[in-house]
Amino acid sequence: MTAADPYPYYAALVADRPLHRDDGLGLWVAASAAAVTAILGDERCRVRPTAEPVPRALMGRPAGEIFSRLVRQNDGERHASLKPAVVSRLEAFDVHRVAPVARERARALVDTLAPHRDPRHLNDFAFRLPAETVASLLGAPVDLLPSIAQWTGALVGGFAPGATADSLALADRAAGHLLDVVRSLNSDAGAMVANVAGFLVQSYDATAGLIGNTLLALARHADLRFAVPAVVLEVVRHDAPVQNTRRFVAQDGRIAGVDMRAGDAILVVPAAANRDPAVNPDPASFDVTRADARVFTFGVGPHACAGATIATTIAVAGAQALIGAGLALDGLAESVAYRPSVNARIPVFGG
Repeated sequence: MTAADPYPYYAALVADRPLHRDDGLGLWVAASAAAVTAILGDERCRVRPTAEPVPRALMGRPAGEIFSRLVRQNDGERHASLKPAVVSRLEAFDVHRVAPVARERARALVDTLAPHRDPRHLNDFAFRLPAETVASLLGAPVDLLPSIAQWTGALVGGFAPGATADSLALADRAAGHLLDVVRSLNSDAGAMVANVAGFLVQSYDATAGLIGNTLLALARHADLRFAVPAVVLEVVRHDAPVQNTRRFVAQDGRIAGVDMRAGDAILVVPAAANRDPAVNPDPASFDVTRADARVFTFGVGPHACAGATIATTIAVAGAQALIGAGLALDGLAESVAYRPSVNARIPVFGG
């Protein structure tokens, strides 16, 4: 997602083509709040194609072994049997525990990277903070945190569509390291080990994007620099770090009011649904006092992200630490670019 401002396009989709077939892309596109809600809540719409539960490039590889066990990448009985344990583990990281750990890691990274002095270091800060916070919550020793962040980034890179052979090789090595770390810190076995490692993966891009987009919002709204928690929550809606996801139809039927066939792919755009005036009046306005906002960024339905509060808590800690260190926000939004990604919106600072 490298577009500087995709939101006028999303607004047009919501208004004119809330759910439509795009023959050029070869898939359905769901943009409105109603369509996104219907598709994400329909059990016939799976997170992976039934014929390809693991991406072909990952088949038979260590990185693919982790991918195959992740609750967020499985449906049906496997998803239902594992999700309660995964959610329970995430809920153990309640905000009262996450917040002080995130603040501690944010202060340490400010001291190490000095991103307030060189905006280029904001990029490392944004990615390392979520990985190091989650790893700390899992009990990892401080001296291992930079390596865990590096391995997490390598594994995420291997999961990305179109990953190169070198990226896949790095992801395989990272998968082995991360599984070893998780096993050394926890008594979990089997699929839960992969899912605990998956907490690191799940938080990586999304939270980095949320931190970066929060800094941009604060740069554009100087009067809100002392209202960081409220800003983060509105950024989740207004400038979503995760812009889209996909679903794959498992059987013929009428879905979200249209006839679809088994094998159809659907591009679901939560970032557009967040801007649907049917659920969020005056959606283009950045309003931290917005009442009863409907937010789709972290999903809805059976695959809704259970780590949403963790991500927002980490982002608040990161932004507050940077402001407290004296980060100059003025002008930060003027030279920003965006990291190439098929679904995430992650600012790149410092040219």
